[in-house]
Amino acid sequence: MNNNENNLQLKQYIEQTSIMIDLPIDPEFLPGVVDNLTKISEIATLFTEFELPENIEAAPIFKP
Repeated sequence: MNNNENNLQLKQYIEQTSIMIDLPIDPEFLPGVVDNLTKISEIATLFTEFELPENIEAAPIFKP
């Protein structure tokens, strides 16, 4: 699937979801919403594709 097809599907998803959650998006802002969601998806991919070792354990308490 090429970038234009992905953007079209993402645009349709945003339009349908905005109707479902009753959050109207002004048509002039829709390209920016598509761009931002595309960037968020690209950033999220870095985390979801990062493989953790099998023996790693989650920290019981977060201490910065």
